[in-house]
Formats: sequence, C-alpha cells, structure tokens
Amino acid sequence: MKKLPIGRQTFSELRLADELYIDKTEIALDLIDNYRYTFLSRPRRFGKSLFVTTLKEIFEGKREYFKDLYIYDKWDWEDKYPVIHIDFSKGRVADRENLDSRFLQILKENQDNLGIECEYIDDSAGCFRELIVKSHKKYNKPVVVLIDEYDKPILDNIEKPEKSNSIRDGLYNLYSVLKGSDEYIKFVFITGVSRFSKTSIFSGLNMIEDITLTPRFGNICGYTQNDIETTLEPYLQGVDLEKLKKWYNGYNFLADKLYNPFNILLFIKNNFIYDNYWFSSGTPTFLIRLIEKNQYFLPKLSNLVVGKELLDSFDINRLRLEVVLFQTGYLTIAKSEIDMFEGIEYTLKIPNREVLISFNNYILEYMTDTISLNSYKNGIYKALLAKDMEALKSAFVSMFASIPYNNYTKNSISKFEGFYATVVYTYFVSLGIEVITEDVTNHGRIDLTIRLDDAIFIVEFKVGKEDALKQIKDKNYAQKYLSNGRNIYLIGMNFDEEERNLCGFEWEKI
Repeated sequence: MKKLPIGRQTFSELRLADELYIDKTEIALDLIDNYRYTFLSRPRRFGKSLFVTTLKEIFEGKREYFKDLYIYDKWDWEDKYPVIHIDFSKGRVADRENLDSRFLQILKENQDNLGIECEYIDDSAGCFRELIVKSHKKYNKPVVVLIDEYDKPILDNIEKPEKSNSIRDGLYNLYSVLKGSDEYIKFVFITGVSRFSKTSIFSGLNMIEDITLTPRFGNICGYTQNDIETTLEPYLQGVDLEKLKKWYNGYNFLADKLYNPFNILLFIKNNFIYDNYWFSSGTPTFLIRLIEKNQYFLPKLSNLVVGKELLDSFDINRLRLEVVLFQTGYLTIAKSEIDMFEGIEYTLKIPNREVLISFNNYILEYMTDTISLNSYKNGIYKALLAKDMEALKSAFVSMFASIPYNNYTKNSISKFEGFYATVVYTYFVSLGIEVITEDVTNHGRIDLTIRLDDAIFIVEFKVGKEDALKQIKDKNYAQKYLSNGRNIYLIGMNFDEEERNLCGFEWEKI
C-alpha cells in the first residue's frame, strides 16, 4: 500500500513521494473548463491547499504528476500557462506593515519561479500588477492566479478589530489588482475559511463566482463514504465503518457527506484510536469569547435555521456566531430548502461525534472553569445509566457548587434558565448521549429530552420556585414517547440564583 500523505499539502511533493491521493482531477477539469474567476470557502485542514497546488501543476503542464488520474488523457499538456501562486497559509501576519512585507516576499518567490524581475520592489500592489503584465508578455499566455487562504491575515487578528480592519483594507488593495488586470488573466481561484463580502474585500470583484455551496463542487475537498469503502478500505481493515462514520463523517456542502481528511489520516496513523484530531488542531478562542459576549444559548446549535447570510455575512465588526461556526467547520448543513418568502433556508447541525463531544467539552471547561470535569461526568453518566435519580441530583449539586463565583457574576446569563440549561446540556452531550433541545410536542416544547436505548428522560428547567415537574405533567410532554416501549422519566430541575445551585429536583417514572 502507498504511504499516507500525513502533513503533506503540496500535490507535486505527494506525487513524487508516491503517497495516497484521492483523485480530484475530474472536479478540477470541470472547474477549469467552465469557470474563470472562482472562490471556495472550506474549514481549515480540509484539503484546500492540496487542491490549489493540483491546479498549479495542471496549468504548468506537469503531465508526469497525473499518470493514472482522471485528467491524464483529457488535458493538453503542451498548453502551459504562467502561474502566480499566493499562499497565506504559512506564518502569521501581525499587522498591516507585516502584511505588505509578507506579500512582497511571496511576490519575490513568484518572480524567481517565473524568471521575472519587478521594478516596484516597495509597492506590493504595484509589484503584483507588474508581475501579471510581465508574465503575460514573457510567456505570451494569459496568467493563472491562485490565492490560498486569502483571509488568514484577517483571522489571525480577528480579536483585534483595529488591526483586522486595517489588514482587510490592505488585502482589498492587493486583490483589486485582479479587476484591473482582466485582459492578462486566464483563470483565478481563491480559497479561504470565510467570505468577507460585507467588508469590501470582494466588493470590487463582482466577476468572482462563489462555488462554496454549488452542488457540483460539493466534493471538491474531503473524503466521501465511497472513498472510505474503496481507496481507503485497505488501510481500515477491522474498523467498524459505521462507528467511523458517526465519529468523523457528516460535513455537507450540498453533495455527498464528507470526512475531513485530517481526521482519517491521523485515525489510521494512530492505530484506529478515536480522538479529536481536527478539533484539537486549533480551536479559535475568539469563538468562545463571541459566545460569551452574546450570551448565546448553546442548545440552539442543535437546530439552527439561517438564510443566504450563511455565505456573505462574515462581517469583522458584527460577527454572527452561527455564520462563524458554519464557515469554520463547527456546524454544517443538515438540509436546505426553498422558502417561498425568504428564499433558500439552511438547517444547520454539528457535523459528527468528534465535534459534538469536543466542542461541548471545550465550552464546558470554559463555562465552569473546572479542572476535575471527568469526576463529575463519570458520576452523572453512571447515575443516568443506572436510572439513579438521587445520585444524578447529587452529582449535579456537586458540579454546580464547584463553579467559581466569578463565572456567575461576569455576566447576567446566570439569572436565567439558559445558563443552567447550557451547562446540563453540554455535560450530557460531552458524554456522547443523544440529546434533543426544545423538543417539539403538540402541547409545547420540552426543554431537554435525553434518549438512551432503554429510557427517555424529559427535563424542564426553572430559575426560582415555579414547579418545573408540574409543567411537564400539565402539558403532557410524555405523550410523544408513550408508544416507543421505553421507560420514561420526568425530571424538574429548579435553580436558585442566590445560591447558584439546584434548589429543587423532582422526578417521576412513567
């Protein structure tokens, strides 16, 4: 078997090393034949850089790299083009000045590759324009421009609005060169995590087509289930593929459900150990601060509905959490449908078990500031499996008592059911238990439904003395589950905002 391309993001290096490659050249050919200016958004470590460098070698006519691949006998390898490859994925841009120097360094590397010397050595936009024009003249061919991770300089500084806005303006100055150079350009492909359409980066580039949610390009990056069951099957001998699917499959860009390649390659390398490989590779802290700032009710993440802003509302100065979570890979599309009044609507969900457990663990640690999470989680998990309601109550009382005082006082959310419901919800989800929030019945919405193989738990939260269990019974929430043959437990949880803990825990079994 071929070696796995772990840590390899460059197509030519991968092919020279004769490592495993999932053939994306049919999609590449479709893109080249039918588009001229394109933009693609995908989460980090999803294979964007590998695809960009695949395009680079195609346009440069490197036929030797494509033997046994779809495009090998379908492309004119004598028809070569000068390629300008701009890659912001390496290193960190600290400020506007650093952006300009970094861009000039990238352009110098391209000058060396193309055998061209620019006169505008201190003007990044001027040098970019000069490089395009001179490349066209020298090779008597229109130029291909490939820009990878165009938004990374902004994302590196997303928590510092003054810097990120300045960098945004600098990037606009650079990318606007493309519009004024159209007559010299053959093809442009831009990738990134986010689309900053309302931040003016693309405002002048109205010729760019966004293929992020174009179904024919839904599989442009990532591994499909078919890839797992065919090309990758020899590497996964003895693996329960259904379990693998639950852990790592689920990303949806309106084609097949996808695996992040980073997860699968590390899963194989680490002898089939299920772990949070992608999640632990770089969870941005700004997401947590955004959740805190907006006092976001996390259980809402299980059933979010958004519109076309999913693609075009990543605004530095007004970040919408659901859009950020989708574009960064913590949410994906569960389904899409046309609303007769609002246009297309997307229902979002957490993509798989890895993200579900890891994200909720991360949030839980931040919210509770507790280092001994596992001791509480074990107690809660064991009590739930044993249907020991008194032990469950004791475990939650101990857990809430361990939360430092300042976690309650730093914002007002602890005065409402949302804080307590979020903590309880994240505990159960981080255990990998099936949880439904705002579970709809014909009598109302259940705060929390927990489903085990042999039992259903219906939970209602209240801050104060209002009878939570009575509401469950008065609204007959259990009726929805009476016919499924499982035992049903009704749990009313009351919280005291002064004591910051459970003040009531009543339950009944049906």
